[in-house]
Amino acid sequence: MNKTEKNNVLIIDDETSNIIALTNILSTEYDVYAAKNGIDAIRLAKEHSPDLILLDVLMPEMDGYEVIAALKSAEMTRTIPVIFITGLDNIDAEKKGLTLGAADYIPKPFNPDIVNLRVRNQLKIVNQIRALEERDEMERKLNEIQELKTNLVAAKELAEHSSRAKSEFLSRMSHEMRTPMNVIMGMMQIIKMRGIPDNTKKYFNEIDIASGHLLRLIDDVLDVSGMEYGVFKLSEAVINIEKMLNEVLESAKYNASLKKQILNSNLEFTLPASYIGDEKRIKQVVTNLLANAVKYTPEHGKIYFDARVLNEENGIITLQIEVTDNGIGISEKQQKELFKIFEQVDGSNTRKHGGIGIGLALSKRIALMMCGNILVDSELDKGAKFTFTCKLQRAK
Repeated sequence: MNKTEKNNVLIIDDETSNIIALTNILSTEYDVYAAKNGIDAIRLAKEHSPDLILLDVLMPEMDGYEVIAALKSAEMTRTIPVIFITGLDNIDAEKKGLTLGAADYIPKPFNPDIVNLRVRNQLKIVNQIRALEERDEMERKLNEIQELKTNLVAAKELAEHSSRAKSEFLSRMSHEMRTPMNVIMGMMQIIKMRGIPDNTKKYFNEIDIASGHLLRLIDDVLDVSGMEYGVFKLSEAVINIEKMLNEVLESAKYNASLKKQILNSNLEFTLPASYIGDEKRIKQVVTNLLANAVKYTPEHGKIYFDARVLNEENGIITLQIEVTDNGIGISEKQQKELFKIFEQVDGSNTRKHGGIGIGLALSKRIALMMCGNILVDSELDKGAKFTFTCKLQRAK
């Protein structure tokens, strides 16, 4: 109980003079309220849960013995200590009261010192019990918190172990898949160099494209695994920006032509083309953006590619690349899930167009590592524009 709070005492007596006398004795130290009959007393006890009840034995209609029996039989009031107040000098009456659950007696006429001492003694016990209960409750809650912490630690360790196991599996699986894919693509190059009959060239080209797409997916899974382990790093080398982007565009224009799409490109570079950065990762991001544009744009659709250097400061440029299409578009709700690893914005689109849900999320992380970003501006059924920025250092 808060030390600033007073204990509550309920006086039950049919004599007004007795109530006034006891109130004068106790009110300076306790909050006191009273009832003049048993029915009102039981109601007040249930409403206010007093810390102590002073109960007269002899009352009309419902005497003190009946009142205490009713109080002790009710769940809400059975633990409230009761002190009988009586003018009876009778052992049997006292014994009956104690048997029914009375804690003590105060004789009439009232002696203020006796009243204060007996009330104080009972309330001291009440407060000690309450303090013990509060301590036990606090210990119980602390134990629950400790148990929860233990469970959270165990759950965290299990989640980390599961995450490591998943990453290790993805890494092993991807490496194992990459080896035969490299063989397939190598053999395709050998076949192309030896010459392919015109009537089968289309089929070999399809195999070559599908193999390259599958290899990119495998590489994405390996990159995600590397990010999970914290071993994914950027490398630095001299890049010829225009040459790099033209290589990516050549492949993308061929893929677009298979769907009879038009891919228009615009490269604006007023600064020297050679800069230092991770050419492989920039190509990976740009390839992913163009591949998505081709994938989600219908036949005979249009795709626009725009690349430019926004600014240069202290030898650092900001490269901006925009890929715009007039495809199926992305709703505002779907855009919130767009850059989450392993999330698909629309299951129906996934089944129709393919994909495993890591390309854009991976590209976003790469862009952030390059002090840039990837932003999307789109509406459903109105196409989409992806803007990729990154920073590169001028090559000396």
